[in-house]
Amino acid sequence: MLEDAKAVKDRIRTAHRRRRAALTPQQLEEAGSALARHGAAWAHTLTAGAPATVCVYFGVGVEPPTLPLINALHNNGHRVLLPVCEPGRELAWVFWDPEAGFERSRFAPILEPAGERHGPDVAGAAAALFIPATAVDVAGNRIGQGGGYYDKFLGHLATAGKNIPLAAVIYDEELLPAGQIPEEDFDRPVPAILAPSGFRALAGA
Repeated sequence: MLEDAKAVKDRIRTAHRRRRAALTPQQLEEAGSALARHGAAWAHTLTAGAPATVCVYFGVGVEPPTLPLINALHNNGHRVLLPVCEPGRELAWVFWDPEAGFERSRFAPILEPAGERHGPDVAGAAAALFIPATAVDVAGNRIGQGGGYYDKFLGHLATAGKNIPLAAVIYDEELLPAGQIPEEDFDRPVPAILAPSGFRALAGA
């Protein structure tokens, strides 16, 4: 019997989380530095070096470390928006400040920034968007954390006619051949990935 789409995604997600859990502190540090370097360079290309608003997220545990990227974007003069989980699988957004703290989310096992929350219209004006993933295939199909928050948020952007340049943040081993990730009706493909080896546009997306 063939696996359904959810079972396939759960299997891939579990395998990648297991591999992530085996990463050493040094590997995590090296990954964070590389993501910051390549992600900041991509943002610079998009904005021609001018200050802009960029949406990122705070990677926790053994997720690809994004705090170095957040700091790099901030140091380059950008305003950084970080997500906050809301009821109904909606995302609100908070402008990040190095002096602001993080707090445990009420709805997901993540840390979120403390501060004034803004709706998707504010994020919709961003120059770039970095989103989490546990795997992406070269056709642009993405496996997230399983909560559906970003699929819903990207749906809002599409409905509003917003076409923000975006990249899913993964480790290099998590870019899979086309066809390995099943596509479901609610899925939103991603046009690019950011990995420690660099930024890569996906021809199939």
